[in-house]
Amino acid sequence: MINSKERAYLRRLANGLPAIFRVGKGGITPELTNSISDALEARELVKISVLDNCGLDVKGIAETVSARTKSDVVQVIGNKIVFYRRSKKKQIIEFDF
Repeated sequence: MINSKERAYLRRLANGLPAIFRVGKGGITPELTNSISDALEARELVKISVLDNCGLDVKGIAETVSARTKSDVVQVIGNKIVFYRRSKKKQIIEFDF
């Protein structure tokens, strides 16, 4: 679980990141969840985009993906969701707040 200062730091880092996954009308498939999990292991911070033709709620998608990938939701804004999970490589600098 991350606190508010860590969340603010991660939001700042995620600001310039492109969305590398898109959730469409197919919804959240096991393949998509596995791909997001692999990306979290490689990058630690991942942004996804929810397309308009997706019939699911954005916050519901965030909760589902977070639970399936064991990650933290950093931010849900509009149709973008940012996830964070510490990897074994620890690429993002340790929080020193």
